[in-house]
Amino acid sequence: MRETTLRKWIFWEFKRGSRPYDLVVALILAFIFITPREWFRDQPRASSVIMLPSEKGVARLWIEPDLLAGLKEDQRLEQARQLLNSRTGKHGKLTRLETIYDSEQDIRGYLAYATE
Repeated sequence: MRETTLRKWIFWEFKRGSRPYDLVVALILAFIFITPREWFRDQPRASSVIMLPSEKGVARLWIEPDLLAGLKEDQRLEQARQLLNSRTGKHGKLTRLETIYDSEQDIRGYLAYATE
């Protein structure tokens, strides 16, 4: 009798709507929502402003497209400058902002150039 009870719990062999079925569902939901994310090494995405190797005194930065989405070109340049200052701590002059597209002409990101 003990084996059949254990088997029912392991293989979830309960009728829908029964108390044991509802208890298993509650346990699964509790596990999903209460388990700390650190247990699974589920961390936030990497930084959305990334410093790339610089060339001849010009710093290059990759900026994720969602940070500048919905802005006009002149507003994008200003927003990119503010991101450069706040995320890197450097107050370089932003000289150019290139929009990078994929093969379907969707925006993949922005490449910002700043003097150091």
